[in-house]
Amino acid sequence: MADRADRDRAIKIIDILKRATKNMPVPAAVAIRKEYGKDPFLMLISCLLSLRAKDTASLPASQALFKRARTPQELLALPLRQIEQTIYSVGFYRSKAKRLKTVSQELIDRFKGKVPDTYQELISIKGVGPKTAHLVLGEAFDKQELYVDIHVHRISNRLGLVKTKKPEETQIELERIIPREYWNDYCRLIVTWGQNICGPISPFCSECPLYKECKRVGVTRSR
Repeated sequence: MADRADRDRAIKIIDILKRATKNMPVPAAVAIRKEYGKDPFLMLISCLLSLRAKDTASLPASQALFKRARTPQELLALPLRQIEQTIYSVGFYRSKAKRLKTVSQELIDRFKGKVPDTYQELISIKGVGPKTAHLVLGEAFDKQELYVDIHVHRISNRLGLVKTKKPEETQIELERIIPREYWNDYCRLIVTWGQNICGPISPFCSECPLYKECKRVGVTRSR
């Protein structure tokens, strides 16, 4: 168990970020949920498109694809070349187009076309990793999940909440420190903060309301 000081500090960071991010663009997963509702298939597909891609590229690609297909059956009916052209703005679009096909087929073959709502079933699907599985469970099924992407891993270390080398280690430490009812909020807020203020190089420390709470681990240059 985390000591009380660690837990209280994490909750204070969450409270500060809730106020500070009110007028900021939301992460792609939250935008998908707002536009299309809690559709597990669309959330899964958007997450797969977002891998190794910025939200500014993956979100428009997801929206364009969803104009053409919103179910595994509809996606499988699209020619591979059409999918590639539709998601061209994301990196590795050719391999991702193939992955969308194979995932859709596996959902039909193994889960009757439905996205499963358990972590173990989700990661059993080829191409679905831990971060994607946790994110789908959190955003599409309203389960409290910690989905540790590059922002959550980096900023949690920068804040000094954790001292870890790998995202899976960060996951374990955050689960220990942050009360479960705050897990989804923490991830959404930290991703938003990483995309707008706390960049990997030269973060906007002069504008950051977390300055007094942040240990600025690894920060050598800031604005």
